[in-house]
Amino acid sequence: MDEEIIEKQETKEIIKKKAEELTYEPNFETPVNFLRLTRLLKKSINLAIKTKKRIMIVLSGEDQEKIGILTSKLILFYENVLREEQILKNINFLYVFYDSSDASKLKKEIAKKLIKERGGKSKLSIYRIEDSRKLLGQTFQGAVIDLLEDLRPNYIGIISGLIEKGGLLILQTPSWDKWDNKVTLFKRNLIVPNYDKPRNIFITWFKKKIIDHKENMFVYDADNDKLINQPEFSYEMPKEVKIEIPNDIIFPKEIYELALTQDQVNVIKESESLKDFSEKKKVIVVTANRGRGKSCAIGLSISGLAKKLSEDKKRVKIVVTSPSLENTQSLMELAIKGFEKQNMKIKVDRNKDGLIYGIYGENFAVSYLEPKDAIEEPCDILAIDEASGLPVTILVKLWQYHKKILIASTLHGYEGAGRGFSFRFLNYLKKDENTSLKLLEMITPIRYAENDPIEKWLFDVLLLDAEPADIDDNDLSDINNGNLSYLIVKPEDLFFKDEGLLRQIFGIYVQAHYRNEPDDLALIADAPHYIIRAIKTSKGKVVSASLIAEEGGLSYEFSKSLLLEDRTRGNIIPDRIIKHYRIVDFGTLKGWRIVRIATHPILQNKGLGSKLLSYIVNEGLEKKLDWIGSGFGINLELANFWLKNGFPIIHMSPDRNPISGEYTVLVLKPLSEKAKKIQNVIINVFKNKLVYSLYDTYKIMEPDLAVTLLNSIPIEYKTVDLSEMEKQRLWAYLYGTMTYETTNDVIFKIVNSYFKSLPINNDLLNDIEKKALILKVMQGRSWKEVSKEMRISLDKAEKIVKMGISKLSYHYYNIDENYKTGIDSSEL
Repeated sequence: MDEEIIEKQETKEIIKKKAEELTYEPNFETPVNFLRLTRLLKKSINLAIKTKKRIMIVLSGEDQEKIGILTSKLILFYENVLREEQILKNINFLYVFYDSSDASKLKKEIAKKLIKERGGKSKLSIYRIEDSRKLLGQTFQGAVIDLLEDLRPNYIGIISGLIEKGGLLILQTPSWDKWDNKVTLFKRNLIVPNYDKPRNIFITWFKKKIIDHKENMFVYDADNDKLINQPEFSYEMPKEVKIEIPNDIIFPKEIYELALTQDQVNVIKESESLKDFSEKKKVIVVTANRGRGKSCAIGLSISGLAKKLSEDKKRVKIVVTSPSLENTQSLMELAIKGFEKQNMKIKVDRNKDGLIYGIYGENFAVSYLEPKDAIEEPCDILAIDEASGLPVTILVKLWQYHKKILIASTLHGYEGAGRGFSFRFLNYLKKDENTSLKLLEMITPIRYAENDPIEKWLFDVLLLDAEPADIDDNDLSDINNGNLSYLIVKPEDLFFKDEGLLRQIFGIYVQAHYRNEPDDLALIADAPHYIIRAIKTSKGKVVSASLIAEEGGLSYEFSKSLLLEDRTRGNIIPDRIIKHYRIVDFGTLKGWRIVRIATHPILQNKGLGSKLLSYIVNEGLEKKLDWIGSGFGINLELANFWLKNGFPIIHMSPDRNPISGEYTVLVLKPLSEKAKKIQNVIINVFKNKLVYSLYDTYKIMEPDLAVTLLNSIPIEYKTVDLSEMEKQRLWAYLYGTMTYETTNDVIFKIVNSYFKSLPINNDLLNDIEKKALILKVMQGRSWKEVSKEMRISLDKAEKIVKMGISKLSYHYYNIDENYKTGIDSSEL
């Protein structure tokens, strides 16, 4: 370990020394066409400042030292132009690099030293690229992204959104002509057993979109001193919009004066309605694309609500939740500004990374909680930031428990699928008569103009605005008449021959999954083991789509190694079966794991997902696959979908997902005889494991879900025998003077026996009795917990449990009120 530290330190010193040598190198001649680039750039900067737009420059080349020097020259040139125009005194330029790359570190050092030595006043804020999420909420005049070693769409999406109007984005890339086939870090992680090379699609797509978007876009080939594209300029001036603060405001005017757009003013004004709202529920939902200041508007609103509510209450509690603490930093920062504007003394708590998780005043508290912890946390106001990044199941629970809710959700962005949030979650709210719902959409960007060329390019290259097709009567007729065709498409055809089809398919994926990210687009493009299947109408409208990973077909030796390996790339289903069930040769079987399956949001519950599954299964049979499976976060709706299509659950994670609160499960449909034999064994093991784990590992599993899972797996099971003494004790609990607590050992035996035997005798108990017995007997919950979970009184909970046990006792052992009581010692 000490040798590694010494080696890293030596490398660091070598890089610094090399950077110093290059900084003082007198013989570097600025290339001719680079000078031409700067002349065009000056015009572009002047126009960008006036039009409130941004500029992007791609510096490509093999010579990384040269790229480092040219990057520094661009930053210094940009600074000089702004000074000539007397725009800024100090410029904050973001520089992100790869800490694992010596070439990346060298370029970073060159930039630091050249800017310092040449008298530049620009401040370089230097971050590792993997720390990009920590930058959310900050603003920079420019940014450098080093793409030599990798191209991660998520990072591009985050960093490009941090640059303000008139700003400059510089992308450092490998040689333009060789970049397409470079095995980046992202691509390297896509290589799995049996697939030793990634596809080379996404970088080519990325380059194409840069060339397609000409406004304020420069691509310079440093290897050949060549400007690859011909940039275009816009002379359209943005319209000045005056912000008007309403006269009838409740919050202090100082809070409104912090708003940067009329959209933000409107959100703050609507939030005032939460102060005196007395109906059952009030939910305000604010939606916007990235960069519109929705989180900031919620933060300002929170500061006003805390002040006003504290005038009538001794203590005000506001809970903030989000997919991650990082997502809430803009909200928290603006809440702090709001409190300061109101001259309120506050204490701010930060974690070790400097992230704000609590703001406290004399009689109020604003605190962050993870979504699963916020569900039942009592509070006056619940604020949900980046709601599109949360599963609908969690959002519904948050809504059900809380009375006054502020929600901010991204429509299109790296955070998640805002439209999916709109289609699914908002439907619950709109249909509920006891919920007063107010929808606000923010349109005006804060950092740059509405028609900013960098944002337009970003939306295009990352498909941030991809949507499913519009469905008309002809399409509905096709669906009703079964006039649908099965699509087998190649990724290269989608990206380069039929972008419209790609947008339809990706739009459906985005709708269906709460955490879809731009990285997923690159994964679809370049993962060598991923394939795409879909069904479409006669007019080519995609109505359901699936992303599939090819797994298995491993050697026996490699499969055996998985018994001890912590994890392997890809092959999730073989890996889990080998590790948890110890069946080594399952790894040799070939199968498909369905990564995503999604149906058009307005065509739900029409059997289209099941239709697509049947096509996939038939293709699997034709290709002589051994199995088809999937993995996902389990809830009742998804469990029923997969079970009705013949995909039983074979494995469940011991821990809940920290964001969704769901257990991850695997389902498997065997196609070959060998796979069927293996599946028959493991579903029996899984059912027994579940029955005996409800008391511990799955103690907080939803009882309805537990019943559904247990009911889905028929196994051979013999009713447990009870001794005469146990039967007598059972009778004494049901009809005599003994309590549940004195008889729970016997009760557990017969209830355990019943749930093991399901689906046999499924109708013996009603749903309420099953739920109560799962909670009390199988999970060992307290009577208070059973009462709370079922939303009934303690007395009623005890009666339901006793009724269920009496039915089982009579069915299995003929124990009723007239059963013989007492035992003579001669019978012992």
